[in-house]
Amino acid sequence: MEIVIKTFAELSLEELYGLLRLRSEVFVVEQDCVYQDVDNKDQKALHVIGKIDNKIVAYTRLFKPGYYFERSSIGRVVVSSDYRGMNLGHKILTASIEAVNSFFKVKDIEISAQTYLMKFYSEHSFETIGEEYLEDGIPHIRMIRH
Repeated sequence: MEIVIKTFAELSLEELYGLLRLRSEVFVVEQDCVYQDVDNKDQKALHVIGKIDNKIVAYTRLFKPGYYFERSSIGRVVVSSDYRGMNLGHKILTASIEAVNSFFKVKDIEISAQTYLMKFYSEHSFETIGEEYLEDGIPHIRMIRH
């Protein structure tokens, strides 16, 4: 998988369409969750895109400290259902953590994780904080990586 990191302004129309399509396929259709994915935050995010044969198959978006949470954050972590089981989630998350460290010059990262993915994130040194809560009708937990 090739990984590219771009600001919103650097995204091509094809890339923007592809990442929005992937997010919609998984977060809206697959998870049967009606919510506002296009939330006016993409313009402030750094976009980490995983491509195979020029198709977007994995994605995250990153925020500087103080924009989404007090700490830097990683969100919209997603892998296409057609490409699961290939460790692409681990690869895109590792690249995202490295990007936070290199672009934002910070180590601490806070996420709002879907609860069923706690083990996945803990394998990347994220620790849970607080209690489980509902976000868009889906159980989530806050997690921090120092």
